[in-house]
Amino acid sequence: MNFKFKYVIILFYFILCNTSKANNEITVMLDWFINPDHAPLYVALEKGYFDEENIKVNFIVPADPNDPPKLAAAKKIDLAISYQPQLHMQIDQGLPLIRVGTLVATPLNCLLVLEEGNIKKISDLKGKKIGYSVGGFEDTLLKTILRSQNLLLSDVELINVNFSLSPALISKKVDAVIGAFRNFELNQLNLLNKTGKAFYVEEHGVPPYDELIFVTHKDNLQENSKILSFLRATEKGVHYLINHPDESWKLFIKDRPELDDKLNRKAWFDTIPRFALRPAAMDRKRYERFAQYLKREKSINKALNWQRYGVELE
Repeated sequence: MNFKFKYVIILFYFILCNTSKANNEITVMLDWFINPDHAPLYVALEKGYFDEENIKVNFIVPADPNDPPKLAAAKKIDLAISYQPQLHMQIDQGLPLIRVGTLVATPLNCLLVLEEGNIKKISDLKGKKIGYSVGGFEDTLLKTILRSQNLLLSDVELINVNFSLSPALISKKVDAVIGAFRNFELNQLNLLNKTGKAFYVEEHGVPPYDELIFVTHKDNLQENSKILSFLRATEKGVHYLINHPDESWKLFIKDRPELDDKLNRKAWFDTIPRFALRPAAMDRKRYERFAQYLKREKSINKALNWQRYGVELE
């Protein structure tokens, strides 16, 4: 059965059963395929922390990474893993979403070049080719990074390389890529006997933000006990992971042998320091600063106060 068709069937099943599921069940859609970014969730699952909170969690892998927030907004799932920058844009577009927790509390996005190449500093990008996967926010990031060295988007050539960021860089189709994750593409290059050099977005004019967050329909806040239970169990998973990284890895690949490869092993340890220690906690000023940044960059029309973007359920 083909990958996409398989998960469309799974998704249809959970949507169909949504209205009749037990009060202690919660459906969570990941942002994409299972990977080390989701480590605390699977540690919590294998350690029985969700059971201790008396909730049954159904994790769903999306066929399309754009689906999770849309399905949360349509009340087809309880929680979606999404991204803080996209949340600001989706709320600006009128989607009834709200952030209830944080999974990865630092940016993962970076501008990536080959160390052996001729790009040693941002200003060297003038007249060069930059690959990207998804337009929109990545354009905003790149514009900000270039401006830090008095460059404009018009000073570079943008090339859509879809999701082949590392191959495009290695083949020299492009001189740099934006949208690479520092915990994955850097390790992927290393496994291909190449050394990457990352320019971190938060060091070049982009305010720090939460990479991965949990969002829900704002109506779900009226009965939030399941969400609170989910976040408590996730917090236990984070702390067990930090205290026992090797044992946690074994739990992660248990019954998931397809995840046991060199890239996931390398990414595992690079990702651990980036998880939110208190998933339910919210840095209110961070969300307001980032909204103001997106408004200045004309990515959203209006910067709202923190209460419209998220809540603290603790």
